[in-house]
Amino acid sequence: MADLRDQKGWSQTDLADKSEVSRVMIGKYERGEALPSIDAAKKIADALEVSLDYLVGEGINAHFDKKTLKRLEEIELLEEEKKHTLFDLIDTYIRDAKARTAYR
Repeated sequence: MADLRDQKGWSQTDLADKSEVSRVMIGKYERGEALPSIDAAKKIADALEVSLDYLVGEGINAHFDKKTLKRLEEIELLEEEKKHTLFDLIDTYIRDAKARTAYR
């Protein structure tokens, strides 16, 4: 959680204000002195714009932030032809990135 907070340039107080979870509890969660309730974890995840899976690092969506998950949901709504074109483009970028990595 501290890493996500730091990436946004937020202090514990900033996260507390945005999540409506006390700064004292944010500190305890970050130090591993306490575990948040589901409600508190959801508020923190929402403030950080990540899923609960992402926040706790578990589950099928653990590696995706909310923006990425929303994009994936929107891709699923596209017409099949457009979806196929988009996946071809994504596959091309992935293949090129792997090739560049392999030849470094």
